[in-house]
Amino acid sequence: MPNPSRLRAAAVTATALLLSSMVAGCGDDAQDEDLTAQKLSWKDCPAPSQAEGGGSAPTPLPDGDQWQCATMKAPRDWDDPKGATIDIALIRAPTSGDESRRIGSLIFNFGGPGGSGVSTLPAFGEEYAALRTRYDLVSFDPRGVGRSAKVQCKNDQQLDAYFQQDSTPDDAAERTALLENTKDFNAACEENSAKMLPNVRTTDAARDMDLMRQVLGDDRLYYFGISYGTELGGVYAHLFPKHVGRAVFDAVVDPTQTSEQGSLGQAEGFQLALDNFAEDCTSKTEDCPVGDTAQDVKDRIAGLLKNLDGKPIPGIFPRELTQSAATNGIAQALYSKDFWEYLTEGLEQAYAGNGKVLMLLSDLMNGRNENGEYSNITAANISINCADDKPRYSTAQVQQKLPEFRAASSVFGDFLAWGMVSCTDWPVAGAADHPDVSAPGSAPILVVGNTGDPATPYEGARKMVDALGPGVGVELTYKGQGHGAYDSKNKCVQTAVNGYLLNGKVPAAGTVCS
Repeated sequence: MPNPSRLRAAAVTATALLLSSMVAGCGDDAQDEDLTAQKLSWKDCPAPSQAEGGGSAPTPLPDGDQWQCATMKAPRDWDDPKGATIDIALIRAPTSGDESRRIGSLIFNFGGPGGSGVSTLPAFGEEYAALRTRYDLVSFDPRGVGRSAKVQCKNDQQLDAYFQQDSTPDDAAERTALLENTKDFNAACEENSAKMLPNVRTTDAARDMDLMRQVLGDDRLYYFGISYGTELGGVYAHLFPKHVGRAVFDAVVDPTQTSEQGSLGQAEGFQLALDNFAEDCTSKTEDCPVGDTAQDVKDRIAGLLKNLDGKPIPGIFPRELTQSAATNGIAQALYSKDFWEYLTEGLEQAYAGNGKVLMLLSDLMNGRNENGEYSNITAANISINCADDKPRYSTAQVQQKLPEFRAASSVFGDFLAWGMVSCTDWPVAGAADHPDVSAPGSAPILVVGNTGDPATPYEGARKMVDALGPGVGVELTYKGQGHGAYDSKNKCVQTAVNGYLLNGKVPAAGTVCS
């Protein structure tokens, strides 16, 4: 069962993998070297590891240059900076422009938490070509993710069973089973990754980025954060406001919300996206194959999910499409308007008793490839969220909140409400109710909100601007669909973002693109 916070961010990585259709560990020896003075050894990139999602080595950049990979050492525990170290995996595309006009390294985080930046950035080589004219494009696997001292919980076979469970219990026996499965998953994380679990908070990743800035030779951090990457960027700005250079936050996490409030906001956001999908399908000149009216589309989806609760249908042999997997697959398809055609196809098939396409979409969300191998996005996502988020929820608390969640979304309400128990038995205490992103003295940060974003609802952009503080956040609105704005290829958005990152031109606050 996905953690609710997982839905808010994971699909940036998943989208990249769909469009693009040696694990490093912990060192146990203390070190005396100055880590800011370390030299990176850049080499041609290998194929992504299983933890990063697998696949082939990245293809050359549009101009023929090769992607380069390196490993940076960082303290495992930032409270003990001279203690044991871990490896942080990096990838870069060196600038394509005149070296005399190079600004520095532009560091990307694509979200999750738990997404591999090393495997994701190459999928956007062409889309970010303009930014590469003045920057080295750099991304990384945050600590706990992919090649960077990964967190590991269950193996592939165990994860198949984990994702087959009923994540929306209807009675006491199902509630007990859900809690036992969650407790078992969390115990596996502790058994396999005890050393890393206390050290995967967002504050730790932010300190890694400041070390990265120094190792890459930049006086300031140039940054592009997407989805959870906006939260990471906000925490960085809070910790190191004087080190912020030009930064963009796209698909913005509301930093003022507790995990419960974030889950409720997502229920509303995904319902809005489903409403928009239904309206789009039924407003076209040709017949909508999954319903006669927008309400009919939604009623049929609700009926499908209700039927699947008691009687799953064949998915990808030997697995069946359960209610939970179908809900997960529908949510995945709502991250991008480009996915709506797959949702239509998946629903058509499911109504005919074939769950393959919806299960493929669910697998994409969960980091499962066609060979049955999982990336570690689920383990990393839950580990980071539970280390960050202080609240722990009981079944009684969830049951009390169910009416509010169901009012927000008849399709996603139960799913997201019950996801709040993911951290109930977590072995590490959560850090805070919500992150502190106040950043007085920071350079301007361009904050881009999308009115149709299901995973990070539009209201979060204004909340981020307010929380960053006066004179820091500059809001830009995109009236569009899907998760994020820049990668929608909207020219107005890209012109504003490129103008700031490349030329330091801050757009007027309140700019609207459509």
